[in-house]
Amino acid sequence: MSAVTQDTAVRTGSITRVFIYVVLIVFALFYLLPLYVMAVNSVKPLAEITGGNMMALPQEWTFAPWASAWSTAQIGVEPTGLKPYFLNSILMVVPAVTISTIVGALNGYVLTKWRFRGDTWVFGLMLFSCFIPFQIVLIPMAMVLGKLGLAGSIPGLILVHVVYGIGFTTLYFRNYYAAFPTELVRAAQMDGAGFFRIFWRILLPVSGPIAVVSVIWQFTNIWNDFLFGASFGGVNQPMTVALNNLVQSSTGVKEYNVHFAGAILAAIPTLIVYIVAGRYFVRGLMAGSVKG
Repeated sequence: MSAVTQDTAVRTGSITRVFIYVVLIVFALFYLLPLYVMAVNSVKPLAEITGGNMMALPQEWTFAPWASAWSTAQIGVEPTGLKPYFLNSILMVVPAVTISTIVGALNGYVLTKWRFRGDTWVFGLMLFSCFIPFQIVLIPMAMVLGKLGLAGSIPGLILVHVVYGIGFTTLYFRNYYAAFPTELVRAAQMDGAGFFRIFWRILLPVSGPIAVVSVIWQFTNIWNDFLFGASFGGVNQPMTVALNNLVQSSTGVKEYNVHFAGAILAAIPTLIVYIVAGRYFVRGLMAGSVKG
């Protein structure tokens, strides 16, 4: 017998469903295997890891590697752990995500509801910026940050990520707002509403799904970025650069349990974002794909 619900478009038999579930479970386990290895070995003493069998559960549980990775691990010349770099990433990511999302929303609003001559060229150039590799903009950005006096600072990193992310956020909001009825905007104009009032009272309240997409995309890209952080961070390096310095350290014994703990600490924020808002990601992407 086949099961048909309101949410299914294709009839599937029980054998087909079992096969699909088995394949999905296998791929999920394969995908989660690295996380399992990191989690298990982050709570083992170093002797157990160097003794082999990294897949086994700990014989002796210890959270000392987590404490060391957070507060006492040797990173650079000081045994500061990842804590100060974690705070640097938070101070960088939150403003950068907020600013780039707001600017992208305004750009999408202008490019769909306040059309002007040459607006398609403007959008095309902004879309082109999404395909520019990071390496190409390193020297121009370094020159701009130097002239602005922002080199090696958190505000400098925020500026870099905002500029690079505006193209993506503009693309998301522009496609989303293109499906929004322009007649409502014109009616609001006839009632005397201005540019920002229309945006704040009409467009923004229905922008939740695409805003989630923008936040997840920007948060993930900025938090996981290494190149910009290593190039422009200076003494205010983000989490990813500090984690690399921790793992690549050539002094002393390789504390693999500390490295695993540090890697999980670096991944926790993005993991939380996807757990909390991940189900809205695809919904937001599809929200503006069908008009009518």
